[in-house]
Amino acid sequence: MPQNASRQPGRHFLQIPGPTPVPDRVMRAIDMPLIDQRGPEFAKLGKRVLEGIKTIFKTTQPVIIYTATGTGAWEAALVNTLSPGDRVLMVETGQFATQWKTMAEKLGLKPEFIKGDWRTGADPAAIEEHLRKDKAHEIKAVCVLHNETATGCLSPIAAIRKAISAAGHPALFLVDTISSLASTDYRHDEWGVDVTVGGAQKGLMLPPGMSFNAVSDKALNAAKTSKLPKSFWAWDDMLTMNKVGFFPYTPATQMIQGLAVSIDMLHEEGLDNVFARHHRLAEATRRAVRAWGLEILCREPKYYSPTITAVLLPEGHDADAFRALALDTFNISYGASFGPYAKRYFRIGHLGDVNDGWMIGVLGITEMALGLSGIPHKNGGVQAAMDYLVSAHSAGARAAAE
Repeated sequence: MPQNASRQPGRHFLQIPGPTPVPDRVMRAIDMPLIDQRGPEFAKLGKRVLEGIKTIFKTTQPVIIYTATGTGAWEAALVNTLSPGDRVLMVETGQFATQWKTMAEKLGLKPEFIKGDWRTGADPAAIEEHLRKDKAHEIKAVCVLHNETATGCLSPIAAIRKAISAAGHPALFLVDTISSLASTDYRHDEWGVDVTVGGAQKGLMLPPGMSFNAVSDKALNAAKTSKLPKSFWAWDDMLTMNKVGFFPYTPATQMIQGLAVSIDMLHEEGLDNVFARHHRLAEATRRAVRAWGLEILCREPKYYSPTITAVLLPEGHDADAFRALALDTFNISYGASFGPYAKRYFRIGHLGDVNDGWMIGVLGITEMALGLSGIPHKNGGVQAAMDYLVSAHSAGARAAAE
């Protein structure tokens, strides 16, 4: 720290859409003494988390745990199911969908990109139309982000599955849930997803460094003929060792300790309650933004994200400068902007281990920062959010009493 810098008291408000604040209970689990990753105590822990994580993906099929961020799990999903030159259908929903497409190109695949303007989720009708044109079934996979972290747009995965089936197309269905898993309803089995990619540092409330592939029987069969090179990412070695609670290489043992507690915490709250909380905080945030007279980047309500709200600033105002001012003055971090909207918006994360009071604090800081930065806006956003939260809890109490 520079000599002329002063300490900022209190806790930092980490409102980026991941990594999210890690609960103290999870931190205490991570801080456990190391144990032998080849011993019987770890085998019990391994089996516990490998079974427990299935409940979060809502699957009875295997979930493979990698010592890597979500980007690694993206690669694992592609290299285990596809071969060089395979065509894959992808949708431009934002920065991270674009990065997945770039990865596919680097791996020797041939992505076909349905263009978008970064302000909506993936359109099932557009996917169906594209697949119907592929009479020879040369497209081997459809890859979609459930929640585009860069823009705050949620895609309708169940509807996309129906669109793929309506087109009569046999393509694999690969879905990224990195910023939606454990925050909004997701059903790997019921929605017919073949590979679901997940990450630990958002809804699962862990530090970065762990990611997942939930896999279907169809995906496992595809892996038998996949010709893309793989070693670290190979499913077969992982699945063989996972049967007895172990991994083919040294896993992130302390992260696994934390994951066991994270899964417990999610079930103690109840997954439906977790999802309701995220949707409630998202709506409160959007009401604040509208009351400020600002624009939500996600254009259509049907695509609104339950975990991230991206806020467009008026022309002539720099979102990066606003974020810097807010950090220096109020010790809060917002998510950055990307692509065609770089410097035009900031992102408020409302996912992970956050509650109503915390978010009211976040929105209060945001309203103060808007005023201090001179960005044109109306006051009353925090009040609008509080009014909504009170009404939501009142409605819940009435429903419980009936």
